[in-house]
Amino acid sequence: METDQEPYVPLTSLRQLHQVMAEMNTARSQADTLQIVADGAVTALGYEMACVNLVRPDGDLVVAAVSGNSAAEALITGRTGSRESWDRRLGMGELWGDLVFIPHTEGWVLDDDDVPQWYTDGPAPRFPDEWHPGDRLFAPMYAPGAQGGARGGLLGVISVDRPLTGRRPGAWGREALQMYAFQAAIAISNAHLRANMQRALVRLERDQQALRASEESFRQAFEYAPSGMAIAEMGGDQHGRILRTNDALCRLLGRPASAMRRYSFSDLVHPEDIGTLMRTSAEGGRAELRLARRDGSYVWVSLRNSVVADAADGPRFLLTHVEDIEERKRRELQLAHRASHDSLTGLPNSAELRSRLAARLCRRPAHLDPLDSLDAAYGHPAGSGDAHGFDFPPGAEAYDAFDHHVHTVAPAQGADDGTKGLAVLFCDLDGFKSINDRFGHNAGDAVLIEVARRLSAGLRDGDTVARLGGDEFVILADGLGQADAADLAVRLRNEIIQPIRAEGRAVRVGASFGIGWAHCGMTADEVLKSADERMYVEKRSRPKQHRRAG
Repeated sequence: METDQEPYVPLTSLRQLHQVMAEMNTARSQADTLQIVADGAVTALGYEMACVNLVRPDGDLVVAAVSGNSAAEALITGRTGSRESWDRRLGMGELWGDLVFIPHTEGWVLDDDDVPQWYTDGPAPRFPDEWHPGDRLFAPMYAPGAQGGARGGLLGVISVDRPLTGRRPGAWGREALQMYAFQAAIAISNAHLRANMQRALVRLERDQQALRASEESFRQAFEYAPSGMAIAEMGGDQHGRILRTNDALCRLLGRPASAMRRYSFSDLVHPEDIGTLMRTSAEGGRAELRLARRDGSYVWVSLRNSVVADAADGPRFLLTHVEDIEERKRRELQLAHRASHDSLTGLPNSAELRSRLAARLCRRPAHLDPLDSLDAAYGHPAGSGDAHGFDFPPGAEAYDAFDHHVHTVAPAQGADDGTKGLAVLFCDLDGFKSINDRFGHNAGDAVLIEVARRLSAGLRDGDTVARLGGDEFVILADGLGQADAADLAVRLRNEIIQPIRAEGRAVRVGASFGIGWAHCGMTADEVLKSADERMYVEKRSRPKQHRRAG
């Protein structure tokens, strides 16, 4: 019982408070300490419910422990309230020393903030100091040594709800809660320090165990590793020379350990991957590249480096981990091929065709083009308006010294003066729809596959034939003049019109070709549209009965 003049405190309560404080300072972990703080506010201080809100490294407060209400514990434990909302709470209401009391008449404005809370409504108080369910009482905890009230020293907040007496705490209750928060802050700080010390001791012990590891342990791990391992020199004239390899690496490359010591990784890497190897940093470097086997083939590997030093801190070495990724690379190449090639014919698809065509073209402003304008691609006199002082023959590929791009230009229209360019042949099959209609799509697919094979066989190495879609094909052939392109179209048409076996019968299709020319200043779609339009002109110019051979 408690009076305004002198509080009467049962000895049992003091013993409970003393016991809780002793348990706080002897808990085995920081989590146990926080739970004891919450439980003690209920068992020793006589509140129906208590929460410990702990400041996180980012400044927000998380509900770290709840006591007295299992439903509230399940709902709000682990939830976070922003520091801004907590600062607002601690800056309003009535100050009872270091405590903050917010009566229900003011606290309603906090109902919608982001601080986790357990709230029930209730009737208005019957007498002045009766506790209302909407009342809030907070006990801030400050780190030891910090000035009371300094926000930078805030460690957490104990929030309590409804004293068992049903009344707002008097002088003794307030003093006890304030002292309890002070002792709880010391216990939590000590628990945090103990946890850090334990982690540091664990790390120290781990480091000491690593230092005590013998050369034999390293040799066992190195020799019997399931993937390739190598030790190479680092720095000096012999940088990168292989000093030691394990059995897995020797088996992967088909080379004995004695032979491996004659090489460095730069001697074994594929010529196309030497730049990748050189760009790989020595320490912690990673790269995916190809290494040469003894039989002359190459295997894809993932190469990872780390630096080690000898026991006397002498010369440092490079420890290289080599993992076989041949199967993964094969799958990646297959997926890339499927994404860029037609599934029926195996030819490059529309997207790949446009990519290859666009890679040859640039969109240069006219005032920077060495040929002054795109008109130079159509037979304008040499040197007419070269802004940079270069004199290029008409229709020739012009090398731009400023961006290192070889400009693609077209032969002069209506003339066969030996000029070579990038020809784009647009091919559309004649009579293909009737094959689909009469014999079915399987027959149509067989025709498309055979046409694709014949077109591929009729081209040079380096030329491209792609399936644009349906029964349309496009050929890119570089270095052709107008007569060459026309001859190529005739040869390919003659190949296509030969009988094709499809579904047990011989069928024929014809082909219409349109020849366009690519030059810088055009987009890939513009080039294809030009060739497509010429194809339709050619198709309409021939009698219908001549468009296919039967």
